Amino acid sequence: MKISHKRKVQLKLNKRVKASSPARQRPVKSKPVAAAKPAAKPSTKAPVASAASSLTPKQQQVLEIVQANPDGINPKGIGLAAGQEDTKAASWATGALKKLTEEGAVERVQVAANKVIYKAC
Repeated sequence: MKISHKRKVQLKLNKRVKASSPARQRPVKSKPVAAAKPAAKPSTKAPVASAASSLTPKQQQVLEIVQANPDGINPKGIGLAAGQEDTKAASWATGALKKLTEEGAVERVQVAANKVIYKAC
C-alpha cells in the first residue's frame, strides 16, 4: 500500500471520528431522586433493592450467585456457577462485578497479592 493512499485513508477516518465525537460528549442529565430515599428510610436492604431494579439480567444473575455464597466467591467460580466454559468463566463475570462494586451491592476483598473474592454487602 502506498503511503500517500494510507495518509488519505487515515485523514478520512479522522474526519469521520471528529464529526461524530461531539454527539457522544453531550452531558447527561440525571435526577437527584436517589439522595432523598436513603435519608427517609435507613435500611441495609434498600440500596441493594434499588440497585437491583437498574441491573441487567447478567448483573442480576451475578448478584444472586454472590449472595448465595456468604463466605465469598472468586470471579471464575461465579462464571462456572452461571454455566460458562472453564476458559471464559472469569472474564465473563468481571464486567458485571465491576458495575456491582461501583453501586455498592458487592464488596471486593483482596485475599492475597493476586487473589480476589467478592462478598455481598
